[in-house]
Amino acid sequence: MSLKKSRAVLDEAQKNLDSEAYNSCVHSSYLAMFHSAKSILFRDGVREKSHYCLARYLDRYVEDKHIEERWIDLLDRIRDVRHAGQYDLAYSSTEEEAESCLRAARDFVERMMNLFEKTEKPGAR
Repeated sequence: MSLKKSRAVLDEAQKNLDSEAYNSCVHSSYLAMFHSAKSILFRDGVREKSHYCLARYLDRYVEDKHIEERWIDLLDRIRDVRHAGQYDLAYSSTEEEAESCLRAARDFVERMMNLFEKTEKPGAR
């Protein structure tokens, strides 16, 4: 279900970008990433406790060499941008930033879908 939701939220992010709602585009882009990563946890029987912990769980897949660390760094970076847009009253996302976040989200979701299909829970065998 989270993979399906991530694709729907990517569509929403594109609509936000098209209508120049840059903060909303960043937020939706991050949510797409979040839901695609969450699908891995669900599959592994794990429930996330925080957005930060979600990324830390995925570190296991880096340790097992199923994904590169850059994907976790990307998730952390976009989470920070989304956080600034949501909580910092003086912060406003630019068009370039929104476009960059959406591109990153598309790549990340695709990578998580691939990870979901080609791996099993770390340590399982």
